[in-house]
Amino acid sequence: MNRQENRGLRINAVITLLLGLFAIGAIGTIIASSKDDKQTEKARLVIGKSAPDFEVTNTHGDKVALSDYRGKVVVLNFWASWCGPCVKEMPLINEVYQSDQADLAVLFVNAGESKGTVNEFLAENDFDFPVMIDVTGKVAGLYGIVGLPVTYIIDKQGNLHQSIVGEITSSEQLQTYIQAAADE
Repeated sequence: MNRQENRGLRINAVITLLLGLFAIGAIGTIIASSKDDKQTEKARLVIGKSAPDFEVTNTHGDKVALSDYRGKVVVLNFWASWCGPCVKEMPLINEVYQSDQADLAVLFVNAGESKGTVNEFLAENDFDFPVMIDVTGKVAGLYGIVGLPVTYIIDKQGNLHQSIVGEITSSEQLQTYIQAAADE
C-alpha cells in the first residue's frame, strides 16, 4: 500500500469517526429533549387541581412538606435574592406571615441559592421567617417555574387556587386571593 492510499484510509476513518460522534450526539439530544417534554408535561399545573407535594429542608434545619399544611390556606412564594421584584414584594408577604393567622401558612421557597446566601440575605433585610432551600430546582421544576417571582395560593384541601406570576404590588391584592381560597 502506498502513502496516498494510506492517507486516504486515515481520512475515511476520521470522517467515519466524526459521523459516528455526530450521530451519538444527535441521539443524546433527542433523548434529553423527550425527557424535558415529559418534565414540562408534569409541570403543567391546573387551577382547582391538587398542588404537587414536596419535602425540603428550611433555613432552620427542619424538614417541611407541603402536605404538612393541609387544612390551611398556603401562600407558596418562589423567589431569589438577586430578583429585584422578589425583594420588593417580600415585605408584603412577610406581613401576611407575621399576621400569624391560624388557618394560613406562608412558605417561602428560594430557587437555586445556597443556605448561606439565603441566610445572609435574610439577616441583611431583618427577615426572620424560615425559607425552604431549593438549590437543585426540584420544587421549582414541580411547579413549572421559569421566571421569578411566582406565588401560588393553595386552598385548605391542597388544591391550587390562584397563580400570581410577577411581583405582588399590594397587600389588598394578596389578601383578596387568600380570602377567596379560604372561602372555598
